Amino acid sequence: MGVGLGTSMWSGVSGLLANSTKMSTIGNNLANVNTVGFKGARTDFMDLMSADIGTAAGVKQIGRGVRVGSVVSDYSQGGLETTSNNLDMAINGNGFFMVKQKSQVGSNGKMLNTGNATTYYSRAGNFSFDSDGYLVSPQGLAVQGWKVDQDRIDSATSAGTVLSQTPVTGEIQDIRLTQFTSPAKATSSVTMVTQLDSDTTSQSTRAASNGNYYSAMTAQWDGSVSPSMPTTAYGYQTTMKVYDENGSPHTLTTYYDKVSSANGKSYWEYTVTCDPSEDGRVDTAGTAFAGTATAGLLMTGTMTFDSSGSLENMSAYTLASGSAPGAFNQADWTAATVTNGYPNFTANFKSVSNASYTTSASALNISLNIGLNNKDGFVAGSGGSTLADANANLVTPDPTALVSFNPSTTTVNSTVTTSYATSSSTVFSSQNGYTSGLLTSLAVDSDGVLTGTFSNGQTQKLWALALANFTNTQGLSRQGSNLYAATLDSGQGTTNRANTGSVGSISGNTLETSNVDMATEMVSMILTQRGFEANSKTITTVDSMLSEVIQLKR
Repeated sequence: MGVGLGTSMWSGVSGLLANSTKMSTIGNNLANVNTVGFKGARTDFMDLMSADIGTAAGVKQIGRGVRVGSVVSDYSQGGLETTSNNLDMAINGNGFFMVKQKSQVGSNGKMLNTGNATTYYSRAGNFSFDSDGYLVSPQGLAVQGWKVDQDRIDSATSAGTVLSQTPVTGEIQDIRLTQFTSPAKATSSVTMVTQLDSDTTSQSTRAASNGNYYSAMTAQWDGSVSPSMPTTAYGYQTTMKVYDENGSPHTLTTYYDKVSSANGKSYWEYTVTCDPSEDGRVDTAGTAFAGTATAGLLMTGTMTFDSSGSLENMSAYTLASGSAPGAFNQADWTAATVTNGYPNFTANFKSVSNASYTTSASALNISLNIGLNNKDGFVAGSGGSTLADANANLVTPDPTALVSFNPSTTTVNSTVTTSYATSSSTVFSSQNGYTSGLLTSLAVDSDGVLTGTFSNGQTQKLWALALANFTNTQGLSRQGSNLYAATLDSGQGTTNRANTGSVGSISGNTLETSNVDMATEMVSMILTQRGFEANSKTITTVDSMLSEVIQLKR
């Protein structure tokens, strides 16, 4: 009997120990109910070995108590809490952030370590940048990722290709900001879409003394005086800013005037100009355009509208290579070159001492988009490709004398210049140049791409976060500070881009809250307390029974 009662007492002791461990787990869960990215756990019990006893009915077994079988982590998704910090991130789905000790750079520019530092894993995305530009966890560990391949992005943009995923380059490394400025970009294309009043009166009709209407407005330009274009020479004008290679802004002014209406069509002349005092072009002999009649005159041409007011064709002329500045010589104008289906003109806003020739590659070659595109370029009219004949006479009123796009290969854009019976206005204008800028903010998207926004309005994709996932997450070892380490049981895991493969997406301005359910823990705590009390009662009861046995001797 004594042996049996002793076994019962030790069973009660095992129950106390097991429930104490479970209470520790519950207490830790409740202590971390507000810990960012914390994953709760539960304690599972298992029985101890059983003792065999013989009976007439055969062998029976009596249990010898309980012990902790395992502590199982709960990796279910926690709640998402919105924050005001752009660098707060939460994983929505599977995966872990990767962090490790920062790679230090010596005075010689070489790494002081080889990247063999232990990689830790975390669900807590409360990151920030330190004084060295590293994206770090609260423990100062560097967040890992890939550098974005800006060259591939630029190539795709130039080719008009849409990338399915932000390209990255190199190996996984510490995310570190080294670029805090956005360099200036010179304008290389402008879009100028207007609505031109079809009922307007032609100004060039009065200006052309010999009936050569198609360049009458342009012929009145005089860059040596101010204003260079008389207000009586045009029906509408619009302006826009462009930028030189240093990021300095300059104003382009485009003038429009209705030429004529014939055969159910209407014709408009347009002239693209810049401030004559900012025209840094020189001819091939080194003579400056500034101060001459042609200073600031960049492009001229015509637009052809059908009877409904829709744009169906255009011409474009620029100064021919080797043209001399000074008097307005129509013979010096020739059909504009075409890039990606749009006519080009050349501008140079440098000072005369640093100016490029009009044919130099260092000058700004800018394409003009008014809504028509034709990659085959211009086709010469009956008058040839120049705006005038060999004697420098202006073109005739016959529109077939003008160069134009081949209608069969011309594409009309969704946004295009029109000529309806309503007041003239600028519908849309844009250009692709900008001044330099400073980094003002950072944000992360659902694919884990960290994008910088600069004071010049430009954005640039900088880094892509690396996420890790494990087949056996229960094998991960908790290291404290919201960190996990890989073990032999968990394996090394696989790395991937956010929102791809087996890993989830990233939510910016968001933190994952603890997945501990307080109600569940409270119920579990009550049950654990009752279990502890019951096992305590077992011990006191056995003690009382043993006392009774001892009393039998008296």
